[in-house]
Amino acid sequence: MKIGVSLETRPGEARVASTPEVVKKFAAKGFEVLVERGAGVRAGYPDTEYEAAGARVTDRAGAYDTDLLLKVRRPDAADVADMRAGGIYIGLMEGCGEDEMVAAMRAKGIRVLAMERMPRTSRAQSMDVLSSQANIAGYRAVIEAAARYGRFFPMMMTSAGSAKPARLVVLGAGVAGLQAIATARRLGAEVFGYDVRPETREQILSLGAKPIDLDLGETGSGEGGYAKELSAEAKARQQAALADQLARAHVIITTAQIPCRPAPVLVTEAVVQRLRPGSVIVDLAAGSGGNCPLTVPDQVVERHGVVIVGHTNYPSMVAADASAFYAKNLANLIEIMVDKGDAGPVLKDLMQDDITAAMLG
Repeated sequence: MKIGVSLETRPGEARVASTPEVVKKFAAKGFEVLVERGAGVRAGYPDTEYEAAGARVTDRAGAYDTDLLLKVRRPDAADVADMRAGGIYIGLMEGCGEDEMVAAMRAKGIRVLAMERMPRTSRAQSMDVLSSQANIAGYRAVIEAAARYGRFFPMMMTSAGSAKPARLVVLGAGVAGLQAIATARRLGAEVFGYDVRPETREQILSLGAKPIDLDLGETGSGEGGYAKELSAEAKARQQAALADQLARAHVIITTAQIPCRPAPVLVTEAVVQRLRPGSVIVDLAAGSGGNCPLTVPDQVVERHGVVIVGHTNYPSMVAADASAFYAKNLANLIEIMVDKGDAGPVLKDLMQDDITAAMLG
């Protein structure tokens, strides 16, 4: 059975879907691995390391003419045209509802295992790329904020005087938000956390941050651990109640997103106007509309004296580790997809496993 690893072509994307460490394990299990030339270079994995791990470095056509094609980002029409008819695509699809790329792959008999459709169960945790990449995003967002903020994060005492710690607020206590809280605490900031789901309060406290408690008259807890959209009345109460808390912050990191819905507005322009000049907002929801209406996707802008960071691909900024996590997630998925045969791995019936059945596009 052949596994292909493609070179990501989307601008700014430095990750790769498999690493030499994982490729070595694939080869030991009897897979033939074909890696597109240069696929791992931007993540710090040169072609020579893949070859040493047992892969064959090839051109695009060779990597795509495989039984299992591994990618990070959503394929485009050219990708679909080059995929082997009857093969299996494993990677992110980054879409909601009807998807023309999924339809095009189905027309070629290609089965799609969309990684964002991974069920949120204990058995699937080791395969959950959304969580592994969100963890990295939360960490990198704090590093970005610290670099943009013109003052110290921790309390600093020197012979020349002392500096108070930065007051940092994290909005959204999912995987990215909790990692942001943990990272900001390690850097010495005074950290506050807020989420519409009351069950996250204990998690915020456990990381040494102070929870922001608001009475909205309803909960934002949704299915599968995700947040759900609040009513219009609750959104208005939320913005009003949050305003004073946010206005005192020096750094705000927003992570609040709702699957397949526009991101909720949490930091209004009126709040931005009240912030101290030199404050920083890092909006992790920039790609889905932003938690601040002044955010510009993939740009860093200054509004009312406040720096607003709208990067949309933080994992790519930590490409080596992000790729390693992603590759292990995919390897754990492939592990449950195959049996050991006399001539090498043999594909199971994907509809007979609850994980792969849920993922099939």
